[in-house]
Amino acid sequence: MMKLYNYFRSSASFRVRIALNLKGLDYDYLPVHIARGEHKTGSFSAISPDMLVPLLEDDGERFTQSMAIIEYLDEIHPEPALLPHDPVGRAHVRALAQTVACEIHPLNNLRVLKYLVRELKLGDDAKNTWYRHWVREGMLAFERQLALRPASLYCWGDTPTLADCCLVPQVFNGQRFDCDFSGLPRTMAAFEACMQLDAFQRAQPSRCPDAEP
Repeated sequence: MMKLYNYFRSSASFRVRIALNLKGLDYDYLPVHIARGEHKTGSFSAISPDMLVPLLEDDGERFTQSMAIIEYLDEIHPEPALLPHDPVGRAHVRALAQTVACEIHPLNNLRVLKYLVRELKLGDDAKNTWYRHWVREGMLAFERQLALRPASLYCWGDTPTLADCCLVPQVFNGQRFDCDFSGLPRTMAAFEACMQLDAFQRAQPSRCPDAEP
């Protein structure tokens, strides 16, 4: 069985949990408490070159980086597909996913927020303002991309894709920081549609074995 090392609040881990659930794949959940620094010490640091979650073990191989993991899963278990079959569709879905994974998330992950506080001496209000600003900017870009395409149930078409796997965790984390998601009708409609599905519900942080209040 696959092993997934993850942290319940990690949006990158959340993406992979969604993908595994959508594909109906069983896995062992192995918690790594990022907030306590467990990713930098002990046995996990010895197997993870970047000392980050998620890390997937499958068939003797270890894979890092959520986007690479999800595309690996899509290649070895092609149904249901998380990327469209046509090159144009795949490019657009990857662009949506990377708006979250490359433009929003890197500016707001835990190690960046800790650096803002510990090294740059920002207070909580300034840190949270930083977080909300970059989430809002990225979500506006996400919405503009969706607005260029015909209306659909999910981010791209009538089945969830890689874009939805990235969108939902970002909205979850943004809600924790009271981010402004107003004026994003297509984005939030896709989020709500996803949350009607069991695969997304079971992947959410509160359902994880290591969940905390």
